[in-house]
Amino acid sequence: MPGLSHRPAPVRRGALSCALFGALLCWLPTCQGALTVNGTRIVFDSDKRSVSATVSNPSNKAFAVQTWVNTAADDQTTAVPFIASPPLFRLNAGKEQQVQINGLPNSLPTDRETVFFFNVQEIPQTQENQANQLNIALRTRIKLFYRPVELASDPLKSLEHLTWSVRSVGGKPRLEVNNPGPYHQSFVSIELSKGGQTLKLAHTPMVMPLATQHFELEGFKPGPGLQVKFITINDYGGFTTPLTSPVAIDL
Repeated sequence: MPGLSHRPAPVRRGALSCALFGALLCWLPTCQGALTVNGTRIVFDSDKRSVSATVSNPSNKAFAVQTWVNTAADDQTTAVPFIASPPLFRLNAGKEQQVQINGLPNSLPTDRETVFFFNVQEIPQTQENQANQLNIALRTRIKLFYRPVELASDPLKSLEHLTWSVRSVGGKPRLEVNNPGPYHQSFVSIELSKGGQTLKLAHTPMVMPLATQHFELEGFKPGPGLQVKFITINDYGGFTTPLTSPVAIDL
C-alpha cells in the first residue's frame, strides 16, 4: 500500500558464504514483516505533545523491536524533533505495544506540513539451535506528517487547487502537477485520458507542499482535451473520491 514500506536489514549469524549471503539479499525484498502498525501514516498536530501508534505481533514468535523517527534521508545523524518511546522493547507472540511519539521544541515551518518517517524494526530472537542460521531484521516505515495548527484549510479541499500540465523536457512529454497548498498529497493512482486513449501511470510519487512534482510519460501522445483522474490517500489511510481535472498542454 502506498505510504507503507518494508525495508530488510540483514543480521548475519554464523559462517555463511558470500555467495549464499548475496543470494539471500536478492530474495529479501519479497519478505513480509511479522509485525504490523495500526495505520499507514501518522498526523502530528503541532498543538499536541505526543501521538501514539500501536505495534502488534500476530505471529507465533517473539521479537525485539526498535522504534525511531527520521527523515527522508533515512540516516541516523540528521536531528529530528521527535522521540519514540519505548525505543527498544520485547514483543511476545500475539501481543501489542503502544509507542508514544513525543514532540520536542522545534523551528519547523508554520506555513506547511513537514514529513518525517516512523520506523519499526523487528529483530527475531536467536534460538540455541540456530547458531548457523541467518536471521533477518525487517523494517516497516510509514510517513509522519507534522501539521502546524496555523493551517486552517481542509487537506481534502486543497486537492481541488492542484493544477496539471504537460511540458516537453528533452524532447519528451512530461506530466507536472503543481501543489500550491500546504499539505502533502500522496497519490494512489493517476490516469490520463484523451479521445479514448488512456494511460495509467506506474510510478506516482508524492507531491510536496508549495512544490511541483513531475511524472514521465511513455508511449502517450498528449493533445487537446487531455484530462487527468487521480486518487490520493487521506489522513486515515483511506482513498479519496476520484477527481478529474483538465491538463494544460505546453509543448
